[in-house]
Amino acid sequence: MPRLAAVSPLAAGLLAAVATLGCSNPATADGHLPPDILDNLPEEARDHTGAASDEAKEGHAHDGDHADVEPFRVLVFSKTAAFRHKWCIPDGIQMIHDFGEEHGFDVDDTEDSTLFTDENLAQYAVVVFNNTTGDVLDEAQEDAFERFIRAGGGYVGIHAATDTEYDWPWYNELVGGYFAGHPKTQPAKHDVVDGDHPSTEHLEPTFVRTDEWYNFKSYNDGVNVLLTIDESSYEGGQMGEVHPIAWYHDFDGGRAWYTGGGHTSEAYAEPDWRRHVLGGLFWAAGRALPDALGKPATEADASAED
Repeated sequence: MPRLAAVSPLAAGLLAAVATLGCSNPATADGHLPPDILDNLPEEARDHTGAASDEAKEGHAHDGDHADVEPFRVLVFSKTAAFRHKWCIPDGIQMIHDFGEEHGFDVDDTEDSTLFTDENLAQYAVVVFNNTTGDVLDEAQEDAFERFIRAGGGYVGIHAATDTEYDWPWYNELVGGYFAGHPKTQPAKHDVVDGDHPSTEHLEPTFVRTDEWYNFKSYNDGVNVLLTIDESSYEGGQMGEVHPIAWYHDFDGGRAWYTGGGHTSEAYAEPDWRRHVLGGLFWAAGRALPDALGKPATEADASAED
């Protein structure tokens, strides 16, 4: 059973203000709350709503802006309605729980889609789709999740999150693309496109790792690419010269981050890949990474200190 906590004061203020004004969808078209709702929120809630979107426009939120925010809560959602990654879904759940214990945030995990309600989602900063597949939410649950994102919520998708909800165009844009097949699991060369993001700043400019490499369709070219894979380095790539495998973007008032890795159990034991997901999760939550996990010093940095 999922370990669910009480709704936070911030979330309760948001819900109370919405209920007072009789709004079924508190977000405007650009994902921000209207001024009349903001006026009815407690100060801490006004500071939070829309903050993820505004800060994302200014950078990667790794400059300590969120150093003093209250602890946050993450929901890991692992429901499948098609193929099930039964060997690695538990690994993904455990990884996020490990992150929470190590870095001071709370984690609930579930496969119960009935928890996708306004009241329940309001207590979370991020929802992780952990190797979900197929049609996992009904229309009312989809609507609640859209409102969650529009109120400034964060989304993290791992691997088969792109093999999910093919009949929901909004989700297509959120996750960034849909699964379109894969070759066998094999090594592939990666190129870091954005090395300043919290989820990639620890990586070498080029590196090789082994996983199951998805091809994508209905790709949202408005996302910001973090990593690409070199199709000349493995067999079965179908996207051509540029094959994105991890990306992020501000979307509809919130934040979305996706990585195509995570098919093998071994991935969840790899320090660099775990750190990749951790950076994406903190970014989606609108929080800066702990200082101890900051960008590694370079030789140029060392020379400057001398």
